[in-house]
Amino acid sequence: MASPESAASTALIQNDAVVLGLLAATLGLVFWTSSRPAGFWKRFYTYVPALLLCYLLPAIYNSLGLIDGNASGLYPMARDYLLPSALVLLCVAIDLGAILRLGPKALAMFLTGTLGVMLGALVSFLAMGVIHPETVAGDTWRGMTTLTGSWIGGGANQAAMKEVFEVDATLFGQFVAVDVLVANVWMAVLLFLAARAGAIDRWTGADTSAIEDLKRRIEAYQAEHARIPSLTDLMVILALGLGLTGLSHFLAEPLVAWIKTLPAEWRLQDYSLDSRFFWLVVFATTFGVLLSFTRARSLEGAGASKVGSAMLYVLVATIGMHMDLRALLDRPWLFLLGLIWISVHAALMLGVARLIRAPVFFMAVGSQANIGGAASAPVVASAFHPALAPVGVLLAVLGYALGTYCAYLTGLMLRGLAG
Repeated sequence: MASPESAASTALIQNDAVVLGLLAATLGLVFWTSSRPAGFWKRFYTYVPALLLCYLLPAIYNSLGLIDGNASGLYPMARDYLLPSALVLLCVAIDLGAILRLGPKALAMFLTGTLGVMLGALVSFLAMGVIHPETVAGDTWRGMTTLTGSWIGGGANQAAMKEVFEVDATLFGQFVAVDVLVANVWMAVLLFLAARAGAIDRWTGADTSAIEDLKRRIEAYQAEHARIPSLTDLMVILALGLGLTGLSHFLAEPLVAWIKTLPAEWRLQDYSLDSRFFWLVVFATTFGVLLSFTRARSLEGAGASKVGSAMLYVLVATIGMHMDLRALLDRPWLFLLGLIWISVHAALMLGVARLIRAPVFFMAVGSQANIGGAASAPVVASAFHPALAPVGVLLAVLGYALGTYCAYLTGLMLRGLAG
């Protein structure tokens, strides 16, 4: 099915059915080559994580004009249908007690990420004032407030800042491009670090015992209940994932409609409570966690989390196809501002992680829960282990609550710097 926007696209492949086939073939090729036990591919994947390729190859297709991520309806499909289903299935085998025992460092790294976004906005504004003053002249600070909202919370917070600070549509579009490119580059870095987490944690002396305990619990459960899945198992797994995703949509629609009728002075939108996607994530995660206390947990032995991971990888590919390196040509200095901004965030995250000896997992997921939100935080978390995906979701939901307030405060400071 081609999306309605595809008529205006100049991409070589404009039919979403063909694009989906290309992405599926790409994912299959990456997984097949990464499973080779010896030879060139074994050496290649020693240095290049397979998950990173699942993300970057679609980005290359998009940058070369082979496909057009912005004109495709595949990402909204994956975000609204596959992501909630994946969350349900990844949570089926969850050990909630073990997740709670991960301790306060996960929250500390998330809040450090929020502070890093706010500080990065100010530092990048001042730095570009020296490097290229024209970039931050005029109303550029207004556009930066929308990026702050996006990088702490998500799209709802970004839209809120557009209205609060009266951001021009053209300027808003330029910062959307900065958001997509810089955030995707940073996600690629995090996926690269995830593949080397063990070595980094040994170097920093991080205590990973709680994370390893959670992994062992899940792996032990999988080993104890593992079986060759029957067709009935697979159909029940799909029924739970897609069925509860449907129920999540069914509940979210009227709930959001009702919330929008409540008095504006209650400011529920500040917490993204009027966002349908917010409630989709909340409902899907809740249903998955509840299932983990029932006999449905035995479906993990038939590969429930593997089916969820497959859905997540399709989401990864559709996220990657939105990255377009050609966007640098439109207003290149804005991208330098974005790179300085994300570098401040990264430096603060790495510094605090080293100081408190937090594992790379907490640093990576705490960062992506801010920068990428609920759509990609579980992707980064699952790069460490599928059992850890819910941690990314929980932190990302917290980001929705903080996004509007922190972005508004940052906007006031940027306005002061702009004079």
